[in-house]
Amino acid sequence: MSDGAEVRLAGIEPATSGPSDTELKSLIPEGDVALHGESDTPDRYGRQPVFIFTEIDGPALQVRILSAGLALASGTISDRACGAELAAAEATARRAKTGIWSRGGVIKNAVIPGDILAQLGRFVVVEGRVLSVREAGTTTYLNFGRRWTRDFAVSISRRMMPAFAGAGIVLKSLEGRRIRVRGWVESRGGPRIEARHVGQIEAVGDSGTAKDRLPRQDATT
Repeated sequence: MSDGAEVRLAGIEPATSGPSDTELKSLIPEGDVALHGESDTPDRYGRQPVFIFTEIDGPALQVRILSAGLALASGTISDRACGAELAAAEATARRAKTGIWSRGGVIKNAVIPGDILAQLGRFVVVEGRVLSVREAGTTTYLNFGRRWTRDFAVSISRRMMPAFAGAGIVLKSLEGRRIRVRGWVESRGGPRIEARHVGQIEAVGDSGTAKDRLPRQDATT
């Protein structure tokens, strides 16, 4: 910002190759913009997470970026309508093979853990069928393979259970279903993504198209 403050675009994450400065500037007209955030609390780097609006009735800049295929929806926005709008914008770009979606490999295959682990520390989208749902201590795991030391899994902390229950989701019911999960890749033997928000997980059809998006939580966690 002109006063030296740094803001972070809420609700989206860069793909492996994010938008260039030129591409971003092409989506932002000259002049003032309106900033809206869920809270006034900056992140740990001092950046204020915001949605940027360039027109009174126009979509947020994040929607324009997603529609242009220049980023991924994070699935972490608490407002359901807003989260659904971001997801729809990403889906539109994906179907049209726009931007990052014009090439293959954006969505990682859950049964190829090496490809996922190669993105360690990055935000990725992974798709596959849940082989089993298991509890171990205070964590529930959505397992996509039989080798827990090598295969991909999604971990969900016990503290997240009220959020999933509040959204009407029984994690055990995901067993055998094809889902798409998004988040930061960690290594816990095999590649892992921790689901800290309900919106990080969605059910998809066998064709790879969204079949029934899981309900999103009403409050951030």
